[in-house]
Amino acid sequence: MASSLAARVKRVFAWLKDNLWIPALLSRLAMAGEFIPSGWSNLHSLPKMTAYFESLHIPAPGFNALASGMTELVAGALLLVGLGTRFAAASLIAVMAVAIFTAKIHEGNVTSIDTFLYLAEPGYVVILVWLVFNGGGRVSVDARLAK
Repeated sequence: MASSLAARVKRVFAWLKDNLWIPALLSRLAMAGEFIPSGWSNLHSLPKMTAYFESLHIPAPGFNALASGMTELVAGALLLVGLGTRFAAASLIAVMAVAIFTAKIHEGNVTSIDTFLYLAEPGYVVILVWLVFNGGGRVSVDARLAK
């Protein structure tokens, strides 16, 4: 009985390992669904974003507002198709780090570890870090190019 259960567990774990492309695909799609619309919106409201960046005392606010919006849009699109997944995810980690350490802290949203972990951005960072380590998975342009 115990050996039968152990054998089943091993088969399930082997199946999970063989199908890591599923969470890679879902992670890419989820992050693309977050960053493409955000980047598009930011690029279409650059004066507003620039003013916001100025209020946060971010250097070169106009340039950085444009760079942030372009990074979100382009890296999000790359994640959508799985092209340059590791590079796209890494660039979005940088955008999220700046967002956390400027906007979120500045707005007073972070008062403790609990309120920090309640933010969406740390969750995005965790998913993006996993994509940096794992890559785009079997169902990606990266995988097709690797063949």
